[in-house]
Amino acid sequence: MKRRSFLALGGAVTAGMPQLIAVEEVPRKNLRVGVIGHTGRGDYGHALDTVWSRIKGADVVGVADPDEAGRQRAVQRLKAKQGFQDHHQLLKETEPEFVSICPRYADQHADMMVACAAAGVRGIYVEKPFCRTPAEADHVREVCRKHGTRVAVAHRNRYNPALKHIATHVAEGGIGKLLEIRGRGKGDRRGGAEDLWVLGSHVMDMIRFFAGDPVNCSAEMRKDGKLVTADDIYEGAEGLGPLAGDELHARFRMANGVMATFDSIANDDTSNFGFGLQLIGSRGIMAIRADRDPLAHLIEGNPFMPPKNPREWKPITTRGIGRKEDRPQFIKEIHEHVVAVRDLVVAVDENREPVCGLEEGAGTVEMICAVFESHRQGGRAVAFPLKERGHPLARMREGGKK
Repeated sequence: MKRRSFLALGGAVTAGMPQLIAVEEVPRKNLRVGVIGHTGRGDYGHALDTVWSRIKGADVVGVADPDEAGRQRAVQRLKAKQGFQDHHQLLKETEPEFVSICPRYADQHADMMVACAAAGVRGIYVEKPFCRTPAEADHVREVCRKHGTRVAVAHRNRYNPALKHIATHVAEGGIGKLLEIRGRGKGDRRGGAEDLWVLGSHVMDMIRFFAGDPVNCSAEMRKDGKLVTADDIYEGAEGLGPLAGDELHARFRMANGVMATFDSIANDDTSNFGFGLQLIGSRGIMAIRADRDPLAHLIEGNPFMPPKNPREWKPITTRGIGRKEDRPQFIKEIHEHVVAVRDLVVAVDENREPVCGLEEGAGTVEMICAVFESHRQGGRAVAFPLKERGHPLARMREGGKK
C-alpha cells in the first residue's frame, strides 16, 4: 500500500496523521483475551502479557505456553482462567476476541497470527519483529484481511504524540529544508544484522512514519572490516533466521525524495544513545532517541555552521516543543503498551486500522530484508516492493554452497 509522507503534506500535515486515542479510555465490558507465550523461546516479550491488566473490562480467558512451569506461572501472574500447552487449543476452547502474541522469537509470529485470524480473533497485539520475510508478511496480511482481523505491532514509540509535533514542525519549515534522515541501532554486542532486526525495526517504522514508503535501498554488511560472504552467515538468535556480520550501512530513497540511512556497528561506544534517528535540516535537527523520555529534542541552527553560543537541546514532549512533560502516567502507559492496546481495541470497534498495523509491520520487514538483498547483490540498489520474497541471506548462503 502506498503511503504519502507526512513531511510532504505542508501545512496540512496534521490532517492526514493517525489520531492517537484519548489518554482516558472508554471502558468496554467483557473483552475476552488470550495470551500466547513460550517460556525459553522468547517468553512473554516486553510486558505484552501483563498489559491487559491495565485495560478496563479485559478478562484473560486462557494462556498458551508449551513449557509447563512457565505456563503455570503465567496463569497465576495474569489470573487467567485456564492454561494450555498449545495455542491452537487455546483458540478453539476459549474463543478469545483479542490475543497478545508475546514471544520475542520472530520465527513463531507469522504462524501464530495466521492461526489467530483463522480462529476468528478480532484483534492481535504482536511483539516485534513482525515476522522474518516479506513472504511471511504477505501471507499474514492475506489471511488477516480475509477474516477481518486487526493487527497492531509493538512499536511503542509510534504512539507517542511527540512524533506528531515533530512532523508538523518539519512540514512547516521549522528546521528549514529537510536534507536527510539518519537512523542508528543500539550498537551494542548485537551490532550489524541482529541490531537491525531487534532494534532497527523501531527505527524503520519511524522512518516510514516521516517519509512514506521506500523507493529503493543500497547496503553493505561487513565482518571484521571485510564484506560479508556466504561463509559468514549463521543461524541467528531469537528465531531471526540467517544473520551475518558485525557492521552494516544502508541507504534508502524515500517516497518524499529524502534519503534515509541506517547504520549499526557492534560495540560502537555510544552507550546506546545513538538508538533512534535524526531529521537533519538546513536550519536545525530533530533528534529522536527511541524509548527515552523525553522522546526527542530540537537543536536549532545550521548544523554545518559553528554556533556563536552553545546550542540548546529543546525537549519535545507529548505537549509539544519546549513544553514541560506533565503527563508522567501517560508516558508510562506508552512504554508499557497500554496506549497501543487501547488503540487496538478502539480500532476493532471502529473497524479501522490501528495506529501501527499490518502495513507498518510488513513495511519494516521489507526494509530490513532489502538491506540483506542489496548486500547479496553486491550493494546494488534494489527496488521496492522486493522481488525476492524469501530471506536473502538464506539464498546467499545456499548460493555459496554451489
